[in-house]
Amino acid sequence: MKRSTFLKLGAVMGALFSIPFNLIAKLSARSGDEKGFKVEAGKDRAGKSISPFEGDVFYTKVSAKDTDGGMFVFESTRIKEGGPILHTHYETDEWWYVLQGEFLIRVGETTYTAKAGDLVFGPRMVPHTFAKIGKGEARVMIAHQPAGKMEEYFRKLSEGVARNMTEEERNELRKAHGFEKVGPPITYLKQ
Repeated sequence: MKRSTFLKLGAVMGALFSIPFNLIAKLSARSGDEKGFKVEAGKDRAGKSISPFEGDVFYTKVSAKDTDGGMFVFESTRIKEGGPILHTHYETDEWWYVLQGEFLIRVGETTYTAKAGDLVFGPRMVPHTFAKIGKGEARVMIAHQPAGKMEEYFRKLSEGVARNMTEEERNELRKAHGFEKVGPPITYLKQ
């Protein structure tokens, strides 16, 4: 057998041999704590809530790190009416489960009125947004699956990264985190 053929065969065998070990390592890293975990009401998974938007507090319940990027779940407590711009996620489905208060949630061309106990699903690549409506505090559980880079994006906003950015720079920041602006926030008549 020629030396070059022997070296190629050795490289192929090494790669094949490493596959089970790489898979085991990845699965072990993903499972983390085999007992699972509990995040109490009004608490954050890491013990530190964030505020990416004025009048809004996010409590991470399941971090992307917990699921090897499989999902990101957070509770949003909102005082201020309104919500984010109309946007599209490239590779992430999103859902909203209302815990308290009332929200308008637009997915594609349909706008739903959602109250406590209601869930709305928004598939990836479909424009969507939502808005808290009415007075008082409202709470909604939001999930991204897979997690994408949304958790990182919200942390950056909470740290003030976008505070002095131009709209073009904000658009680039969004795209770098897997989504883009496609329209304005929901408009509605305040009661």
